[in-house]
Amino acid sequence: MDNNFKAYEEASELLKALAHPVRLCIVKGLLEKGRCNVSHMQECLDIPQSTVSQHLQKLRNAGIVVAERSGLEINYMIKNDTVIKLIEAIFGEEL
Repeated sequence: MDNNFKAYEEASELLKALAHPVRLCIVKGLLEKGRCNVSHMQECLDIPQSTVSQHLQKLRNAGIVVAERSGLEINYMIKNDTVIKLIEAIFGEEL
């Protein structure tokens, strides 16, 4: 054991951000699709747009997703390589 609690805290925060079914679904969907906007996510998940946006904000704050504006549309994508490996390990498939 070591006492590098900063590294453990960062890993813990990452896992907390992923530890919700909707956020896990969003992340897996983004990995499969590459990029996506809120409207598409809302239709796929069949939940209100405001709920999708709240989950995306948590994922952005955790450094898991980034947003890219394309005209009036904002697309989200995964930017964290550790998350990609975690999702692949959880679901047992390469994405």
